[in-house]
Order: sequence, then C-alpha cells, then structure tokens
Amino acid sequence: MSTMKFCCECNNILYPKEQREQKTLFYACRNCQHEEVADNFCVYRNEIHHSAGERTQVLQDVAADPTLPRTKAVRCAQCNHGEAVFFQATARGEEGMTLFFVCCNPNCGYRWRD
Repeated sequence: MSTMKFCCECNNILYPKEQREQKTLFYACRNCQHEEVADNFCVYRNEIHHSAGERTQVLQDVAADPTLPRTKAVRCAQCNHGEAVFFQATARGEEGMTLFFVCCNPNCGYRWRD
C-alpha cells in the first residue's frame, strides 16, 4: 500500500524520483538533501468507494460526457427522446458484455440495456 512519506531530517514531504541509469526509484526531500530508496514501486493509489446513490448519479451524468458515442437510432421508453449515449460494460450477475443506453434528455436520464 502506498502512503505519503516524510523526511526524517526536516519532516517535509518526500517526492518520488527515478535514477534512469541505475533503474531505481527513490524518494527525495525538496528542502534538504535527504534521499531514501523506495521499498516498493507504487507511488500513487486512488481508491474510490461509491454509495448506491452516487453510482446512480454517475450513470445519469454519462449523458453529458462528450467522449461517449451517441445514437439517434433509439427512442427512450420513458420520455420518447430520440438520442442516447451508449457504452459497453459487464452487467451484474451476467457473463459477457452488455450494451447500455442513457437518454440524453437532461430532464430524463433514463437508462436501459440492449
């Protein structure tokens, strides 16, 4: 597990650095000259924990994501809007990939799968 490291000389944060020639990773203080060899190669770890309500909001927000593909070949069963974003993901409890759609109507956000 990666945690913040602090200088044993001046208590400032140690920053990861590399020595390309020796192919080693170490931590260095930007305040004093203290350096120490890294005990593992993980310098950053981002763990995200969502509640059920947050996941629902994330799915509704995908309609505004400009990087997702859009289609006008489907109609929303909830509001009859003619545009949706779509993406592929693994459905809970199923094997293989499933095609998910999210209505682009900002007042709707209905989601369904194919």
